[in-house]
Amino acid sequence: MSPLKVTHVILSGGTGSRLWPLSRKSCPKQYLEIFDGKSLFELCLERNRFLKGKGIVVGSLGNFELSRKTFSKMGINPYKEIVEALPKNTAPAIAFAALSSHPDDILLITPSDHLVQDQASYERAVENAVRLASIDLLVTFGITPTRPETGYGYIQVEDGIVKRFKEKPSIESARTYLEMGDHFWNSGMFCFKAGLFLRELEFFQPDLFHQIKIAFENSKDGFIQKLDNELIDSLSVDYAVMEHSKKLVMVEGDFKWSDLGSFEALSDYLSETHQIEEDEYGNVCIGKSRHASFLGVSNMIFVETPDAFLILNRSDCQKVKNLFEQFETENPSLVN
Repeated sequence: MSPLKVTHVILSGGTGSRLWPLSRKSCPKQYLEIFDGKSLFELCLERNRFLKGKGIVVGSLGNFELSRKTFSKMGINPYKEIVEALPKNTAPAIAFAALSSHPDDILLITPSDHLVQDQASYERAVENAVRLASIDLLVTFGITPTRPETGYGYIQVEDGIVKRFKEKPSIESARTYLEMGDHFWNSGMFCFKAGLFLRELEFFQPDLFHQIKIAFENSKDGFIQKLDNELIDSLSVDYAVMEHSKKLVMVEGDFKWSDLGSFEALSDYLSETHQIEEDEYGNVCIGKSRHASFLGVSNMIFVETPDAFLILNRSDCQKVKNLFEQFETENPSLVN
């Protein structure tokens, strides 16, 4: 494939609350070097090195220095920084990147904390997305589902045109989606021209657009000021633009993908890559420094850090975020 002149935009404002106690505000999951000594942020940079355009990283006050350390570790030029004082979900983050770009620049938007395997398939999907973006379409990446999954949102598609976005389903709905064959996992990855996205955002969310524009114009060296940031509504890009736009199409990604948004997903990956061992009853230990044994239980995950243990059943992995939010109020030291 010929080099693509595309601006790579990394979204890195999340806290990874579903992976507490491994993930903390001071070191969110995308910076944890637990993937054969690399972090998801680092793997994201490696995966997109084939792009020959500019780079933008949208992060937060709590983690932009971690991004800088990763660039230094890899010996590559840092991406342009946009630092939000208060992250307000994906629509403002993407809009900030678009505002800092030329209207005709094609942006490839990728979360920093996802895992992608099969580089060749990934590059083919990006090439297809860039081709569609160049003719003024908004492109989302849908992942071919391999199982009924309740932890992901879904995209329903007909002849490449997105019909609707769907929230994380029940297991019964997820099975139905898999049987129907026209539903794909929502990867949270996008590709489009900066100017087109901003026009669509202004059309569908005029108040939000102007909040973001004012904050961007008042920013200093890429740092969004707190008072301006506080006035921005928190909204995902799906709700703000993608669910409304008539210019949205989907590229199917047949590469292996995971958002690693739960301990179930993380333990599966670490087991597959032989970094941890799963016993005959489906029990695993993550991050342990001492021996741990399971007796009389199955499908349990034991997580150890220097200051906290977490013991949970695989079926409860999506509830860890609730625990994180509880500690934010009751015991902030446990999440910072």
